[in-house]
Amino acid sequence: MRHKKITKRITNPDTIYDSVTVAKLINYIMKSGKKTVAQNQVYEAFDILSKKGEDPIKIFEKAIQNVGPKVEVKARRVGGANYQVPVEVKQERRMSLALRWIIEAASKRSNKEYHTFSEKLSSEIMDATQNLGEAVKKREVALKQAEANKAFSSFRW
Repeated sequence: MRHKKITKRITNPDTIYDSVTVAKLINYIMKSGKKTVAQNQVYEAFDILSKKGEDPIKIFEKAIQNVGPKVEVKARRVGGANYQVPVEVKQERRMSLALRWIIEAASKRSNKEYHTFSEKLSSEIMDATQNLGEAVKKREVALKQAEANKAFSSFRW
């Protein structure tokens, strides 16, 4: 290697739930360095989840487990041709993809039905726990793509 190894940054747990995954969710939602706005949105979404009579952290963890892909495809160049090679997803990437897909799916929801982002986020998390919603569809597409390119798994290295 030509450069020194990059060390992973350690994310501090959030203040209310003392969870690193919630802190990462807040950091993904944050725009222009406005962390308190992102925190308010996430905590409001968790309040909506807790009003439904369930523990929001458990629901959130289950949603991440359901949305996170086990396999994805990566482009490999072999002999002048590009192949989509199915590769197992590491735990950290699985979590980051799940968080990204949940936020993306929540922001795509209609403003007519859900008036605030926290409502959109809470409903997307609830849908993800029940294996419904846009984020779960995205995982299914990734799995189908990996399944279709299973023949090229020998190019993995």
